Amino acid sequence: MEKRIDINEVEPKAYKAMYGLVGYIGSSQLTKTHIGLLEIRASQINGCAYCINMHTKDAVKNGETDQRIFVVSAWRETDLFTEEEQVILEMTEEITLVHQKDLSSQTYKKAEALFDKNYIAQLIMAIITINAWNRIAISTHLAIEQ
Repeated sequence: MEKRIDINEVEPKAYKAMYGLVGYIGSSQLTKTHIGLLEIRASQINGCAYCINMHTKDAVKNGETDQRIFVVSAWRETDLFTEEEQVILEMTEEITLVHQKDLSSQTYKKAEALFDKNYIAQLIMAIITINAWNRIAISTHLAIEQ
């Protein structure tokens, strides 16, 4: 893969702004499990190897099981995820694929039944943030560190 610019090197203020979002999400009410699942799923959808690698490792460090990580892309086909996690994964898919359809009313109503408005807002911001990181990593060809 061709080497491309390092945005953090040439435009550090841009990365600082992105890290501001990361800090916000880290200080939010979102659980590490919820953050990990949405980061992994969005990164899978976007095909971001760099982010999949990073966030699966982080999820393991935060106590996530290998089995759940292995099947997160097929979450609808298993009972390994709670109702809350299923709604988060559904939100992640719909927001990540927003060009195909909106965050559906059905999914939003499920979220409202399970989470308060602040948690929903935090979920949306976390999903948007990982999608931005995916796009940075893919467009600049960030390489997986071994």
